[in-house]
Amino acid sequence: MTGRLVFENLRHKPARTLLSVLLIGVPVTLILSLVGLSHGMLADSIRRQHSIGADIDVRPPGSTVLTLGGNMPQQVVAALRGMPHVVAAMGVVNQSIGGFSVATGLDLEQLKSMNGGFVYLHGGPFQGPDDVLISDDYARQEHKKVGDTLQVLNATWHVCGIIENGMLTRIAFPLDVLQRRTGNRGRVSQVYVKLDTPANTQETIRYIRSQPGWEDYSVVPLEELLAQVSSSDPGGLRAFTAVVVGIGVVIGFLVAYLSMYMAVLQRTREIGILKSLGASEGFILGIILAEAGAQGLGGCVLGIGLSYGARWVIRLLVPASLTMQIVEAWWPIAGGIVLAATVFGAMYPGMNAARQDPIEALAYE
Repeated sequence: MTGRLVFENLRHKPARTLLSVLLIGVPVTLILSLVGLSHGMLADSIRRQHSIGADIDVRPPGSTVLTLGGNMPQQVVAALRGMPHVVAAMGVVNQSIGGFSVATGLDLEQLKSMNGGFVYLHGGPFQGPDDVLISDDYARQEHKKVGDTLQVLNATWHVCGIIENGMLTRIAFPLDVLQRRTGNRGRVSQVYVKLDTPANTQETIRYIRSQPGWEDYSVVPLEELLAQVSSSDPGGLRAFTAVVVGIGVVIGFLVAYLSMYMAVLQRTREIGILKSLGASEGFILGIILAEAGAQGLGGCVLGIGLSYGARWVIRLLVPASLTMQIVEAWWPIAGGIVLAATVFGAMYPGMNAARQDPIEALAYE
């Protein structure tokens, strides 16, 4: 009986129902999109670091896992290369170029000794000081091909090659060129160290730290560093997520309140008839809450669907700037939060409807 009444109420007001479902779906999409972006960008960063093939990460004293710049003499690369169990060492310079994009200055021969080097889809290695390598997704985002020019770091660069996605960086410059451009002549941000076998990682770290002058350097296994990145809170994402969840709760509450309030006004005579037929206050309240719950459930399903749409738009427009994942574990969390807010928002108009005097309701025009 209750289910039939709820279904007919929703079916006979399709515009109101669809609008309510859409508005409830928006906060679900916001929550899932933000969580998907945070997970996706962290996973992408970790995947790029893994692709280097390093076992140890060396950074200057006082640096953190989120530090881009550095103040480490370039001579440490050669020094590390001569230590026991070290088969390769690569120093890089990192430089933010706006938004979430980071350029990397590197030596292609050092990279080749680490993991075989970049895979070139088009073009090839650096030929001159104004050359730049860009990844395939960055080329698609910026609509660039080999031979085009790229404006970045307040200069014009020549795209000499397009590399396969997923290795270290999306924008690569010759190491010495980026050092000069960023005022870091003879200095590097960090050094990646590859060992003869990962089993010697802890032994090598102890040896490095025991050398005079190396006591204050950050020398950690790359796996440990990436674990710190995945558990950190870059840019206050957790606080931002909490804010978006709060917005979702408020929107869900207001949408349910307004929708159910209008529904009660439009169905005053219907409620009067039901009460005159013996319907209890609990029965009337149950209908209102069930209708709100049905709209909330529909909004949750729509919000999940829209999150896939958001990922598609991001991949189409800014594949190199943002990476979004579909985090299925957050479906029940986001849906439950917004659904609870929706049902709670329907409580007040539902209780008002349940308390209506049947005589007054029947006389309502």
